[in-house]
Amino acid sequence: MHQLTLAEIARGLADKKFSSEELTKVLLARIVQLDPQLNSFISLTEDLALTQAKAADARRANGESGALLGAPIAHKDLFCTQGIRTSCGSKMLDNFKAPYDATVVAKLAAAGAVTLGKTNMDEFAMGSANESSYYGAVKNPWNLEHVPGGSSGGSAAAVAARLLPAATGTDTGGSIRQPAALTNLTGLKPTYGRVSRWGMIAYASSLDQGGPMARTAEDCAILLQGMAGFDPNDSTSIDEPVPDYGASLNGSLQGLRIGVPKEYFSAGLDPRIAELIHNSVKELEKLGAVIKEISLPNMQHAIPAYYVIAPAEASSNLSRFDGVRFGYRCEDPKNLEDLYKRSRSEGFGPEVQRRIMVGAYALSAGYYDAYYLKAQKIRRLIKNDFMAAFNEVDIILGPTTPNPAWKLGAKNSDPVAAYLEDVYTITANLAGLPGLSMPAGFVDGLPVGVQLLAPYFQEGRLLNVAHQYQLNTDWHTRTPTGF
Repeated sequence: MHQLTLAEIARGLADKKFSSEELTKVLLARIVQLDPQLNSFISLTEDLALTQAKAADARRANGESGALLGAPIAHKDLFCTQGIRTSCGSKMLDNFKAPYDATVVAKLAAAGAVTLGKTNMDEFAMGSANESSYYGAVKNPWNLEHVPGGSSGGSAAAVAARLLPAATGTDTGGSIRQPAALTNLTGLKPTYGRVSRWGMIAYASSLDQGGPMARTAEDCAILLQGMAGFDPNDSTSIDEPVPDYGASLNGSLQGLRIGVPKEYFSAGLDPRIAELIHNSVKELEKLGAVIKEISLPNMQHAIPAYYVIAPAEASSNLSRFDGVRFGYRCEDPKNLEDLYKRSRSEGFGPEVQRRIMVGAYALSAGYYDAYYLKAQKIRRLIKNDFMAAFNEVDIILGPTTPNPAWKLGAKNSDPVAAYLEDVYTITANLAGLPGLSMPAGFVDGLPVGVQLLAPYFQEGRLLNVAHQYQLNTDWHTRTPTGF
């Protein structure tokens, strides 16, 4: 049962081959048995899962149907879940139980999805390796000595290891697509505003976006269908009709114009990954796509712009965690200033502290114009590059990451080296575009992803291309040894 995709689970439940309760018990037992190797879960919600599974079975017995009705999933541990710990991978929120469900959680629960637990993540979603979590690093199931990517590394590792078929993630600078690439999954970052951020604990509010992580594009379509939609509680949510993502999967790629930016194939890209990306291009050409070289001239400025904007927004968002209202509070503070200082210095880990300090500096008097304002202008130039490119092509294709997964601890002494792993993903967040990573092969036994970018609200186009590619390749079917 653990090898079934979401689509296969939906068919199996509809055909009464098994019940949601039976499937849930199998997967919970599997998590208990195997997750100690991976550390992909922060909290298991056995009682909730079994209650939801029984309710889903009862709904099906009453004639209801639906692709997510009775399907087991997990949530990245920054989606608020009522009465359940929502830690954000931080000591600061280790004791926080959310008083309400995030919109994404509520929508998926209403569709009948079964929540098995909350997955591990980089603290407050800050990281590219899932090593900054208060609960310890997550391991990559393809090689337990390597990182799974971050910050949605817990969701990625759990799905890759077949502990469950799909999970939610969030993407601020590549945190769905990068771990998907490093663990052989399909991961989709929707258009900014497509999925509600209400109840999703913020890192950088103008960049964060929730999305699905699964083994196939078909499963991502199913999960996105349940997540997407306008939410009046979220001021950044866009009132745009949600199409039937499943219906778009089987369209022909004949005549589809795919742009390959020349800037992607620079000295920083592992040549073995470059070869796999070129192989993917050839595969799509066989399916009728037309390939064109394009240019994104301002891509070189993306990392410096991102690492001004994201920390600036983080320093503002994280100012609420002061030891007064909720979260961690230091012992025996001498006065209010001591309460603030020690609660924050003891509650936040080093990566979060680093980004708060960078962000506070960028926003400080005398430096706002020199750093933050300039970064926002570069952001606009990057968006303009994409708008010009999409006048010529329908999809942009390239690598998701410049390297395969690195060894645990290999970049801990050099944070900038880890930041550079986001070079291909952060531009989509800066521009607000949808992006998808899909499996494209292996280097030294470690998975490699190819990234697709599309114009605003064209998630269906991304899922269509990925699905057609997956019908003609088998990379996404490979399973890590031992799982």
